[in-house]
Amino acid sequence: MTNTTVLNKAADNIRILAASMVEKAKSGHPGGAMGGADFVNTLFAEFLVYDPSDPKWINRDRFFLDPGHMSPMLYSVLALTGKFTLDELKQFRQWGSPTPGHPEVDVMRGIENTSGPLGQGHAMAVGAAIAERFLVARFGDWMAHKTYAFISDGGIQEEISQGAGRIAGYLGLNNLIMFYDSNDIQLSTDTDAVTKEDTAAKYRAWGWNVLEINGNDADAIRGALIEAGQEQSRPTLIIGKTIMGKGVVTEEGQSYEGKCSTHGQPLSAAGASFAKTIAHLGGNPDEPFAIFPEVEKLYADRKAELLKVAADRKAKQAAWEKENPELAVKLHQFFSGKAPEIDYKAIAQKPGIATRAASANVLAVFAEQIENMIVSSADLANSDKTDGFLKKTHAFKSEDFTGAFLQAGVSELTMAAIMNGMMLHGGVIGACGTFFVFSDYMKPAARMAALMEVPVKYIWTHDAFRVGEDGPTREPVEQEAQIRLMEKLKNHNGQDSVRVFRPADAGETTVCWQMAVENMDTPTALIFSRQPVNSLPEGTDYEQARKGAYVVNGSDDDYDVILLASGSEVATLLAGAGLLRKDGIKLRIVSVPSEGLFRSQSKEYQESILPNGAKIFGLTAGLSVTLEGLVGSNGMVYGMNTFGYSAPYKVLDEKLGFTAENIYKQVKMFISNN
Repeated sequence: MTNTTVLNKAADNIRILAASMVEKAKSGHPGGAMGGADFVNTLFAEFLVYDPSDPKWINRDRFFLDPGHMSPMLYSVLALTGKFTLDELKQFRQWGSPTPGHPEVDVMRGIENTSGPLGQGHAMAVGAAIAERFLVARFGDWMAHKTYAFISDGGIQEEISQGAGRIAGYLGLNNLIMFYDSNDIQLSTDTDAVTKEDTAAKYRAWGWNVLEINGNDADAIRGALIEAGQEQSRPTLIIGKTIMGKGVVTEEGQSYEGKCSTHGQPLSAAGASFAKTIAHLGGNPDEPFAIFPEVEKLYADRKAELLKVAADRKAKQAAWEKENPELAVKLHQFFSGKAPEIDYKAIAQKPGIATRAASANVLAVFAEQIENMIVSSADLANSDKTDGFLKKTHAFKSEDFTGAFLQAGVSELTMAAIMNGMMLHGGVIGACGTFFVFSDYMKPAARMAALMEVPVKYIWTHDAFRVGEDGPTREPVEQEAQIRLMEKLKNHNGQDSVRVFRPADAGETTVCWQMAVENMDTPTALIFSRQPVNSLPEGTDYEQARKGAYVVNGSDDDYDVILLASGSEVATLLAGAGLLRKDGIKLRIVSVPSEGLFRSQSKEYQESILPNGAKIFGLTAGLSVTLEGLVGSNGMVYGMNTFGYSAPYKVLDEKLGFTAENIYKQVKMFISNN
């Protein structure tokens, strides 16, 4: 146990570094970082288990920061552990710096998650804790470790905390310990201007173990962490009452703690004295970027201790692997980051089925062959057909993680963020489903997955107005254009940030799912139909879907016009083609399950499918803009440019013009005008 005086000195060191980073950058959030310093210091100095020589050790404890604006606190404590240099702290928020304004996942540096959008970080921690329980259920208690989360008032207020708190409590995630930095201040007001809830009572109602302490008292923090670590059946919330801007003083040496102004600007701009504050905390205002000798020794001693702890645990793992060679192979495969090998020939598809049903057939095989796959649904398993997977396994429940399905309830954003956390933990492959129109709820987490390059699989069904009787609130129109924009947005490694597939029939669905599983670099969105769709002509080479767009079998070599679509609309084009051919019009029909993938092909291939100058007619049940880039300036798109309506889907096909007869009419008009 560390001497409390030294612990307090280390916490003050974090406060000095955090305030100095913001002051030098002339930008940032010092107050919260200074108030939360005592907890992160105690956690890293005494409790968090990791291997200083092996940052990616699979059995390390994980720490998830929710309030990314408190990055100076995280960078500072990681500097004490040796993960950042003082010079790197001085480059806070600068171009090319490893210390951006909000932390970006970098396991080698000790950063487990990208954080910024409040609420998502702790939901990711829930996902990581679920992944740990899933793996322990398969490999044994030697894999057990803790997931720690740090949340602020803003994260507690974000709606996602409802879903994360409910799910963690229901599942009894006793491996999850979350510190709530309750300082009663947020960016623009005191918290009493926006809430009067009893947060402790709320979490207790969800089934959490709740501890309430002085969050700036190292001994109280230590006691709470010890108690939380001994909890056997519940996640623990440690509510720490902290002081915003702890240690901050004015030019006259008067306390300036607990001020809203210190939340989001340098101390010197907030009405405090930076120099006097640094001196008050024991630092040198002229050289504030320094680590006190006794603090350096504290963390050096902890490093030596951790190396021994990690070596001991790794020895236990090695002994287990020797006794369980087959399981050991499986363990290493789970954490390899490589796509699993699947017998796709085992997937039998019937012609003329809905692509959501075809997806269910694929998922049924995955449930048997991908042993580390976890699938979730937002209370729609029997409708988004993720039950194809569920029927071969069972859902998680408290003290039973032998299954592989998460019943997320009606909480799409929470579900998506939890999936991000599972994937960040490692060892699992996550997929989650809901109706396509509700992908809107998931977009913030999908964007984070894209930024972090986390290969979650999204299963979005009921892809267009053919949802029918449920009406426009359930009928996606603009959603496909939105997610396909993410294919045009590059991640920091130059890849399309999201891969999107909207297959035309059951056969294409199998290939698109195969590509989704093979994609271990970015998220993948799969968009499926509610209604049955006619199969593409016999002889169509579905492997060509791997190029994003391809010519459907039966197309004419010498064509007058190209008909282009994705998903259900390809079948509609084929029906219209039958009428057009009776008029002697020759056609090329192109299926485009993924424009982003098509655009990544060689210019020669793209030109071979959609030659420059060709007459191209596109059909989409989404916004016309979805296909305008493919048909070109001389092309035409027939699409949906209004919300949908409530009626049986076949009636909507007639009323909205998605029939063979209207395609015939539209294409004839297009040809005559060109």
